Amino acid sequence: MQRRDFLKTIPAAGMLAASDAPPTRALKLWYRQPAAKWTEALPVGNGRLGAMVFGTVSEERLQLNEDTLWSGAPSDWNNPAAKEHLAEVRRLVLEQKDYVAAGELCKKMQGPYNQSYLPLADLHLKFTGHENATGYRRELDLDTAIARVEYEAGGVKFTREVFSSAPDQVIVVQLEASRPGQISFTTELTSAFAPIVSTDANNGLVLRGKAPSHVDPNYLGKTKDPVRYSNDEGKGMRFEVMLQVLTEKGQVTADGQRVKVEGADSVTLLLVAATGFRGSQRLPDKPAAAISAANRKTLDPVLKHNYARLRKEHIAEHQSFFRRMSLDLGSDEASSLPTDQRILEFGKRPDPQLVELYFQYGRYLLIACSRPGSQPANLQGLWNDMVRPPWSSNYTVNINTQMNYWPAETCNLSDCAGPLFDLIAECSQTGRKTAETNYGVRGWTTHHNVDLWRQTAPVGQGSGDPVWANWPLGGPWLCQHLWEHYAFTGDETFLRERAWPLMKGAAEFALDWLVPDAQGRLVTCPSVSPENTFITKDGKRGVVSAGCTMDLEILHDLFTNCIEACSALSVDAEFSIRLKDTQSRMLPLQTGKYGQLQEWWEDFDEHEPGHRHMSHLFGLHPGRQITPGRTPELAKAARVSLERRLANGGGHTGWSRAWLINFWARLEDSEKAHENLMALLQKSTSTNLFDMHPPFQIDGNFGGTAAVAEMLLQSHAGEISLLPALPKAWPQGKVRGLRARGGLGVDLEWRDGKLEQARLRANRNVKVALRIPGQPVKEFSLKRGETRNLKFLV
Repeated sequence: MQRRDFLKTIPAAGMLAASDAPPTRALKLWYRQPAAKWTEALPVGNGRLGAMVFGTVSEERLQLNEDTLWSGAPSDWNNPAAKEHLAEVRRLVLEQKDYVAAGELCKKMQGPYNQSYLPLADLHLKFTGHENATGYRRELDLDTAIARVEYEAGGVKFTREVFSSAPDQVIVVQLEASRPGQISFTTELTSAFAPIVSTDANNGLVLRGKAPSHVDPNYLGKTKDPVRYSNDEGKGMRFEVMLQVLTEKGQVTADGQRVKVEGADSVTLLLVAATGFRGSQRLPDKPAAAISAANRKTLDPVLKHNYARLRKEHIAEHQSFFRRMSLDLGSDEASSLPTDQRILEFGKRPDPQLVELYFQYGRYLLIACSRPGSQPANLQGLWNDMVRPPWSSNYTVNINTQMNYWPAETCNLSDCAGPLFDLIAECSQTGRKTAETNYGVRGWTTHHNVDLWRQTAPVGQGSGDPVWANWPLGGPWLCQHLWEHYAFTGDETFLRERAWPLMKGAAEFALDWLVPDAQGRLVTCPSVSPENTFITKDGKRGVVSAGCTMDLEILHDLFTNCIEACSALSVDAEFSIRLKDTQSRMLPLQTGKYGQLQEWWEDFDEHEPGHRHMSHLFGLHPGRQITPGRTPELAKAARVSLERRLANGGGHTGWSRAWLINFWARLEDSEKAHENLMALLQKSTSTNLFDMHPPFQIDGNFGGTAAVAEMLLQSHAGEISLLPALPKAWPQGKVRGLRARGGLGVDLEWRDGKLEQARLRANRNVKVALRIPGQPVKEFSLKRGETRNLKFLV
């Protein structure tokens, strides 16, 4: 493969093995009509190759993606002049409190915008004589990861199956008919990037193209030459798509840029793709011949296998991930309706199984777009059909990328987080240069936008709003995922060899970034609260200040995790002491005049009280600094902040609403959590269950899945809390395969709203403090491999 090897699936340390048991009922999205637009199509993916399947009768369309096809190349995005302005920005904030002037000066510390994730191509299948179809059904089976279309035309039943195979790194389309000799169609490949399409000697198709050397972000609107191409090597990467058509009987002919099939009994289409990507810090481009050779190396072995074998191996590999978990919340008559109708009627009638489907769909999407060896899930996961996609479809690390991986550990998909760890390691390399060049400090940093080339400097080109551009704490937040992986799996080798060097580098940056305020308290400066702004005392809109609450919470989290890592590994004792001392001297969290958790170092009013970001509540979730049990006053202040946000229209984007559910779950307010879960499905979910910002943004799907898990199980506060936010709408149910910190697998069953039984499986020696609502905490120890079954009176 083009990057790291795609390994066979092996349960990671602390991972629960896959079950052979099928789901208790079908987990399918299904519809009575084709997709009319992209956000109604059904996604398939193997981590690297993705397709959106429309299911149109007369002309099927598969919109295709390959996860390394981006515009641009590595470049010098750092800004040496930033260092010259840093001292003045700090003086304006800390001494003059001239926040507006500080914000304007921060713009001079910015660099160029990052690049865009691109669509690969489209596969079109134009059928003959299928215009008057009846009995139409389109579905996506989450358990098999196969999209299927079936209908009847002219007395013949036609079926199509589409999947993206991870074992064989190929997209497979199977066409079948109930009578022999009935399959006739023409197929072609198209692309937005002036491709050259040709047929090969085996009646296959080959599409070759070259990506733009630069794409302006879509949020800049109309710009001069927003999409630019270059003939220079390394400026814009080459790519190639190869399609092979295999038939049972019938006639196949190559017709210019198309392949025509007539009178076949069945047809298998195999599609592979490769790009000229050579690594995040190497210029593309591989020679065209090398890209073709890579495709042939992938395709040739697949040609030796029949469809049944390809399908069987694909399903087995997918289920090794997917069947690690099951959830049963009960069912109702609404569960028999098509998915789009269920979405439209959700809330009007009971439909707990739609929550199950949504939960498992989030797990399905993570499996489909983030695998060992692939790129991480971006803003749209793996799927994008636009040359200038929303927010460049990049990695936005002031929350959205992190949200993509919130369900990875809790929902038993720990190995799907591997691509994120690769991104963190690569950002640490480019980010070390950014830290030195822009700020003259140690360690490594990254700002809010990252792309394939691991750009780590602030974007904006001197005109970006500092409230998103000039935020340098992406590294410390990303490092939380490294620690969480260790906390859930107990993989000490991972902690020692991969996580700790990255965590220490981020902590070194943080130590140098903190400065004393007038009272000697350590604060970050310049500091913004992504992406909200405040009203200064003279009535102006302020962006930049010092010691924003989110900064302090993220650094508290990083330092706490680093201190625990030093203890677990018996390393860097002096560094740990310094972190403890620094932590004790940081500006504490504050409560504002409304009783809210204060967002900035001064008790400013929000410019937008209902803003979609709730950055200052990081300490509640995903952090662990604020809990109802240990810090009740801060938890109360966080609740006030949530209530104020919602009262002013907050949660109006899908991902923001998903974060709200996690907040309410952490506050153990089950009804508020469920109320916001209902709102997520009713207001921010497309008919194909994609999360809508709007437009489509996949972090809401992942945040929503994580939130359901958080309602059923929490383990962040030093104890395992069972059913901490179980709503009345789920009076009975069961869940298998949840995971808790400490290396524990957890199964639960409840009836009449009360826990009936629990099963804990230990993947390491662990001391357990178990909390069940209404009962005293139970403490006991488990040895590696031991299972504890607990029954409770209902």
